Amino acid sequence: MLTEQEQKRLLAVIAQGRHAARNRMAVMLSHLAGLRVGEIAALTWGNVLDGNGAVREQIRLDAEITKGGHARVMFVNDRLRKEIERYRRTLGDAVKAERPLLVTQKRTAFSPNTLCQLMGQLYRQAGLDGATSHSGRRWFISKLAHGGISPKVIMALAGHKHLSTTQRYIEVNDELMRAAVRNIEV
Repeated sequence: MLTEQEQKRLLAVIAQGRHAARNRMAVMLSHLAGLRVGEIAALTWGNVLDGNGAVREQIRLDAEITKGGHARVMFVNDRLRKEIERYRRTLGDAVKAERPLLVTQKRTAFSPNTLCQLMGQLYRQAGLDGATSHSGRRWFISKLAHGGISPKVIMALAGHKHLSTTQRYIEVNDELMRAAVRNIEV
């Protein structure tokens, strides 16, 4: 699981690069919503904005874009809402419901593979060896688990059918184990 310091370093590297706003949005959708790259690549502005141009409270992920082929709802927290609004401001009039949320340099939608490569490149540029396009999703699921969220809720948010799949995402480190036993008394 990425540390807070590593996340800050990643965002600093992104801020210095080309397409900073777009790349930040991709990473934030991974970290703050736990989305897979294929799901992120498939999003349109119509998925994230309502008819009045406000960021939706929930984003419906159609079955065609999810790994398991099962539709699910992604809930948008305040931080992600602000990130989407920030990103939208950088694009001005380019925001149209039918357009992809994230576009390549050629102004086309990302393929899942191309977005996966981009995210891997961003992590490498930040010196985060071993981090992949799935690292944000892993961070999201681990953060929920460490926050005491019910495993059933985490499974639903992640779009997993089996608890064993969700459990594979949850990372443990010495600090978490230390905190877990800190208040144990006999």
